[in-house]
Amino acid sequence: MRLLVVEDDKNLREQLASALGDAGYTVDTADNGEDGQFLGETEPYDLAILDLGLPKVDGLSVLKAWRKEGRTMPVLILSARDRWSEKVEGLDLGANDYVTKPFHMAELLARVRANVRRTTDHQSAVLEVGDLRLNAATGQVTVNGAPVKLTAYQYKVLDYLMHHAGRIVSRAELTEKIYSQDHERDSNTIEVFIGILRRKIGTDRIITEKGLGYRLINPAEQQ
Repeated sequence: MRLLVVEDDKNLREQLASALGDAGYTVDTADNGEDGQFLGETEPYDLAILDLGLPKVDGLSVLKAWRKEGRTMPVLILSARDRWSEKVEGLDLGANDYVTKPFHMAELLARVRANVRRTTDHQSAVLEVGDLRLNAATGQVTVNGAPVKLTAYQYKVLDYLMHHAGRIVSRAELTEKIYSQDHERDSNTIEVFIGILRRKIGTDRIITEKGLGYRLINPAEQQ
């Protein structure tokens, strides 16, 4: 599952990214409404956590723009504002949930799980690239129907590559997306994960674009 966190408070943003990453989600972040709006309009997210008091573009305007563009991912509003009028306005604009600061991280994670679960009840949680399948609801990966056992980090790398199948993903981008904010990052381990994934899912599925990164393909389409 891929989530977007739009929050201008650096400490809170990093805490959210770390907690969500530890819970198994792939997390993108933005520290202002302009960048958050762009990411929400151009990338496929399973849920967005959106602060209201954002620089450049406020959270309600971001939410309104997303819904106008047809973006249907669940949006959980996170704000220090607790006036009922603002909660009602946010919900009327298409928010799915509302959490007021300060909050307990365990509650927020439970809200995230509940909103994602409601969405996946109605949408396919399966990613497919040829006969390679990843079921985000169960965590199962198969190749031509045969199960593939992956560690948590191997799964995160494959999930991100499958979400961006066909395009080049740099090593730095993968490093940024799979590690928690407080984790010691080592981009060299990405090469190790890629090598292991190739052995497990097939050596011809992940192409190395020299000096640029990696690209996940369907080998059958290259013949």
